[in-house]
Amino acid sequence: MEKNTISNVFVRSAVAALRDDEARLGRVLSEAGLSADLLDAPHARVPPERFAALWLAVARELDDEFLGLDPRRMKCGSFALVCQSLIHVGTLERAILQLLRGFAVIFDDLRGELVGRGAEAGVRVANRVPERIFADELFLVIVHGVMCWLAGRRIPFARASFAYPEPAHSLEYHVMFSSSLAFDAPETAVWFDARFLECPIVQNEVGLKQFLRGAPQPMFMKSKNTDGWVARVRRRLRRVDGDQWPTLEAMADELHVTPSTLRRRLEDEGSSYRELKDGLRRDMAIDLLCRTSLSVEAIATGLGYREVSAFYRAFRHWTGTRPGSYRTGAAAQPPE
Repeated sequence: MEKNTISNVFVRSAVAALRDDEARLGRVLSEAGLSADLLDAPHARVPPERFAALWLAVARELDDEFLGLDPRRMKCGSFALVCQSLIHVGTLERAILQLLRGFAVIFDDLRGELVGRGAEAGVRVANRVPERIFADELFLVIVHGVMCWLAGRRIPFARASFAYPEPAHSLEYHVMFSSSLAFDAPETAVWFDARFLECPIVQNEVGLKQFLRGAPQPMFMKSKNTDGWVARVRRRLRRVDGDQWPTLEAMADELHVTPSTLRRRLEDEGSSYRELKDGLRRDMAIDLLCRTSLSVEAIATGLGYREVSAFYRAFRHWTGTRPGSYRTGAAAQPPE
């Protein structure tokens, strides 16, 4: 399984409603096993399960499953009630309409609409507070995650547009939404093949309980692009230790394309071979620190670092802290 990490941009956004209350902020960070120092590390990243724990902690603290992003709270339990109404409606089209109707009852500032344009269907989002872009991001991630869960398959977005300027973290959108992005667009919307609307709902009461037990992690992890060139290269690299990773030329040869073609296709998905290797080292380092008892030196060597000091510098850049401190924080997190 791919072990992508979550950008600190979303960590900071998730706790924004609590930033002026030190006690409550400290409480939710502690519940999620995260250090307050993380908020001051712009390039830091966290494992998906840690971000899910933070989402739940903030939701409990605010009694708001939408993390304070709308004037009307999405009280805890609202999401479960909405999902309960979806599993017996027959098709994905009916489920999306029902989901958006449910959200229209809950939210004041946000509205979602199912629209069609030829062979494509889309979910359009209107936000009364356009500068609050995390609300748009979270809304679309939730809708997409629920769609994939209901259909029992990944539903890729062909393209996405956003009615706001390109944010500094726009590279994250290539993973969250699509490699085809437009900013400063007339509307915020995600588009997919309209044939998916005919998909039958494959979930039942048992599946609902399992989905809610793992939520919110399944929602933002289901939005990953697992079919693209970035995912293919990541899977190939994960088969061996970092010190055995092939050159770009060798990787292109394995994938039966020229180096320039591979470089271009990775760029189309918002990445490069160098960035991909660096990101994978980051994700693997975090996973190994949290999941194994391997020494920091062994992890550094396995990831291809000739000098342990270079790994320490890279890890501080990724997370804002030292590997040992990060492992201690992970060990201190209470089990679910």
